[in-house]
Amino acid sequence: MSVHSFYFKRSSSSSLWTLILCSALTVWTPVQGEVLVIGSNLPIIAAPGDDVILPCHLEPMFDVRGLTVEWSQPDLKPDPSDRLRRVEYVHLYRDMREVPDMKLASYFRRTELFMDDLKHGNISLKILNVSEEDSGRYRCFIPKLRSRVKAAIVQLVVDPNFTKTSTTETPLHHRNLQTPDPQDVTPGNAGLSTASVVVIVVAFISVAAFVAYFSHRLHLKQTKHPEDETQKQPLPV
Repeated sequence: MSVHSFYFKRSSSSSLWTLILCSALTVWTPVQGEVLVIGSNLPIIAAPGDDVILPCHLEPMFDVRGLTVEWSQPDLKPDPSDRLRRVEYVHLYRDMREVPDMKLASYFRRTELFMDDLKHGNISLKILNVSEEDSGRYRCFIPKLRSRVKAAIVQLVVDPNFTKTSTTETPLHHRNLQTPDPQDVTPGNAGLSTASVVVIVVAFISVAAFVAYFSHRLHLKQTKHPEDETQKQPLPV
């Protein structure tokens, strides 16, 4: 093998290593520090007449007082008799106040946000005096949030046979529970936690370094400098 080929392979190996590092940084950068809307993977179960809290918050903590917060029922279809077919909400927070005009009549005076906690990113919804008709999926959504995960789904089950052994007011923050709405997640690694991305990146770099190191050692063994070959040849008698 010629010296030119040897240095060409070394250059190619170096370029490959640079590409791997750039790719790893590209994967990590958009996710680091991104604010996500977090819901609950577990259903909230209550008995008729209970007051319940549908947990939803932003992580890391983020002040949402100046943003719009929408709570709706995604499985509830608009009334076909309504010419405007406007969207009606379980609860709508806009311009730093509740907007009752676009609220479903069945939830009038029955829903509220924790206004003092909005600055901490808590957008959980409290529903008073629930009934079986309230069962279903609820969607918390922040349309102007600069994130790839702007919404989450919370399931409410109102069961007349449910025996309340503890308060149905679920803790406001669930660090280990996340249910992003698939419609509001950008394809890719948006659903991965920061820790998961770190593990993937570290594993990827480790494997790449391992392969690059042994590839380089193999090239050194298979390719020798012409001067070394000359020195190893026996001297003429």
